[in-house]
Order: sequence, then structure tokens, then C-alpha cells
Amino acid sequence: MLKRNGVFLTVLFALGVTISSVSYTFYQLYQTNQTKHNDNMFGKYALISQIYHTFLLRQISLPIFETNLAMYDLYAIEHEDEYREITENATVLKQNGVAAIEMHRKISPKSPYQNLIVNHIHASMLEYEGKIYFWIQSAHYPVLLEDRSSKAYDAHNLLYSYVTILTILLLSFGLIIHRLSPLRRLRRKIALFGEGNMGVSFHIRGEDEIALVARELETTQKKIRALIDSRTLFLRNIMHELKTPIAKGRIVTTMVTDLKQQARFQSIFERLEGLITEFALIEEVSSGSQSLEKKSPFRLVDIIDEAVDMAMIDPESIEREVEGSVMIEANFRLFATAIKNMIDNAIKYSPTSTMFIRVEEDMIVFSNYGEALKKPLAYYVEPFTKDHPTKDSFGLGLYIVNAILIEHGYCLAYERRKDENCFLFIPEKRTNLRGKVHKNEKNINNQ
Repeated sequence: MLKRNGVFLTVLFALGVTISSVSYTFYQLYQTNQTKHNDNMFGKYALISQIYHTFLLRQISLPIFETNLAMYDLYAIEHEDEYREITENATVLKQNGVAAIEMHRKISPKSPYQNLIVNHIHASMLEYEGKIYFWIQSAHYPVLLEDRSSKAYDAHNLLYSYVTILTILLLSFGLIIHRLSPLRRLRRKIALFGEGNMGVSFHIRGEDEIALVARELETTQKKIRALIDSRTLFLRNIMHELKTPIAKGRIVTTMVTDLKQQARFQSIFERLEGLITEFALIEEVSSGSQSLEKKSPFRLVDIIDEAVDMAMIDPESIEREVEGSVMIEANFRLFATAIKNMIDNAIKYSPTSTMFIRVEEDMIVFSNYGEALKKPLAYYVEPFTKDHPTKDSFGLGLYIVNAILIEHGYCLAYERRKDENCFLFIPEKRTNLRGKVHKNEKNINNQ
């Protein structure tokens, strides 16, 4: 699933990284701006400290002290309850020049500096309900001042910028994903085309790269459809043209008085008919047209019976060890054809003209007595290959069997068991299939 959506996941990953980076950058910018803002406001500390120090030395009276503070919009909090509420619940922003952003402390209004000298002053800048306060403490006279000219740091402008940039990023990546979305539709259409749906259309509106690729696929599809139609027409015509003279030749053969010549001509025409039938089946299997037919579960014994009827073989020459409950999901006609070819080969190349069919776990085994294969199995699944050219065969039997098995998710394998040649239909889902094939090749090479 991840590999199939690699492009979209990469875009989403890039979006996540970008948003995280921008968010972190704005957070650092927020902290930096807040620190600078607090530092600028705490600049009044030197002025307040000087006025307060003068007052403590009794160089100015209390009214003059309050008047000097009022000139800088600094007003003392005189109510005890308000004083206690602010000092206990306010947020300490800075104290004695040391940053204390977002550090909540509960500070007692009672001065902890009773033993200090008179000129030792401790100042804290507090924030409470959006207002700024300076809490000046000394050994004798602590005072809480409200700074009405200053306000707490407001991050609305920074937040507005952040939201704006984030919206632009989301819209940009959303546009990218929207522009890439036709790739999914195109992938599904290509999958349908690969399954044999020749009527699927690849057309996509637009002039971008994806639309151009879809347009090229549309053109290629039309060419492929034209080639397939041309091949189908050619095969139908050639089949018809070949069957007509064969039918006439068989009729003429019945008029030949020499029985030996008559049998020879009949054999020739039968071979020609068999060749045409095998060519038609090869074309059907190789083109993949049978994949459109629905596969259904059938009893294996029924498929074997149909194969025996197709092979026109005496049922007594086949020994079966197949239970009636064994089911197989297959295209009935094609799988019966594959078994029929296995029966033909087993009977044809057996000195006793007998064979055995049995089921071992989930494998179907066809065996007969005879000589071991002289070449690897891969040689015999190629078309027009055989060991005995004099036999009545065109060398297409195992080629057709292998092609049908591939379409059904099976693999054709070979084993030599004592005096028996064993051909196996093995499901590809078996985990030991690779070892089995390797073993087969090893057995062949040891012969």
C-alpha cells in the first residue's frame, strides 16, 4: 500500500516537514520578540530604582515620590486585597534584569529582606490580566506599581502572519495533490486495460504532463486494439481457409479404394485438424482472453472425466486416486484441456500405455512408467519441442499445459521417482515451491 501511494505520501511528508519547520520558526520568533518586549519595558527599572532609592534616603517626601512616579504613568496599588491578589497570582516576566517569561510564581507581599541594608532594592516585573506591574521591594517599604503606559506583549500580528503563511502552504500543497490526483485514476485505468478491458478510455482534460501521458496511452491503446482486431480477423480467416480444404480432403479420402492410402490420408488430415485446434488454443491462452471468463470451483473428478472424454482414451488405462470432495477453482474447459494433454503425453510415451493420476496434499500428480526426460523441463514447455519426432505430435502439449497453469496460478514441475516420470501441478502459493523446482532440476540433471 505504501509503495502504491509513494508519490502522495512523499508530498504529504514534505507538507508535514514544512509546516513543522515554519511552526518552530514562528515559535522561536515569538519567544524572541516577547523577550525583547519585556526587556524594553524593564528599562524603566533603572528610573524607578533611582526614584525609589531617593525616597528611601528621605531626600523626597511621599507625595513628591508619588508625583514623580505619576509623571511616568506609574501608580501605586494601595488596597491590601488588590495588592495581595496581584502579587500572589501574577506572572513574573523579569526580575532584577533576569528573564522569567511564562514562569508563574506565588510571591508573598511581605518583604523577605528584613536583614538587608536600606539601599538594597529587589524589582520584579509582573503581568496580571494584561496589565504590567513593577513590584519594588526593600527592607522597609515594598511598593506595587501599575505601569499604565505599557501593555503585555501582543502576538496577534505574529499569529496573523503565521496563519497567513500556513494557509498559503496548505493551499499550495493542496493544489499539488489535486494536480497529481489524475495519476490514481490513470493507474486504475491502466490496471483495467491490463486485465483485458479494451474499452477503457485514458483521456484526461488539460495540457499538463499527466494529460500528455494519458493522451499517449490513448493513442497506444488504439494501436493495440487495431493490432488485436487485425490478428483476430487474420486467424479467423486462415482457420476458415484451412478447414475448408481439410474437410474436402477428408471427404475425398473416403473415395480412395486402397485402405492403406486411405488411412494415411486420414491420419494426415487428422493431424492438420489437431494442429489448427492447438493453434487456436495457443492464441486464446497467450492473448489472455480466457482471463475474462469467470473461474468457479469444480470437483476435480469432473474435470478429469471431461479430460478423458476429450482425449478419447480408454478409462481403464488410467488409474485414479482422487477423492470426490477435492475442489479446484478453475476455468473448466481450459483446465480440462491441460489435464487432457497430460493424459495424452503419459499414454503416448508409456511402454504400458497406462498412467496414474493422484492428489498429494494440494498437488495434482500425473505419472507413468517410462524413460526419464533427457533434458530439463524448461526445454519441453517451449513450443514445437519433443524427444520423439516420429510420434504423432506437434510438440505443443506441455507448452499449452504450462500456459494454462500460469493463468490459474499453478506451476508445472517434474520429478523422477524410481521408474516413474511424475509431472506435478503445484499451486504457486506453496512456500516450498522454489525448493521443489530446484529439486526437480537436480533430479533431471542426475539422469
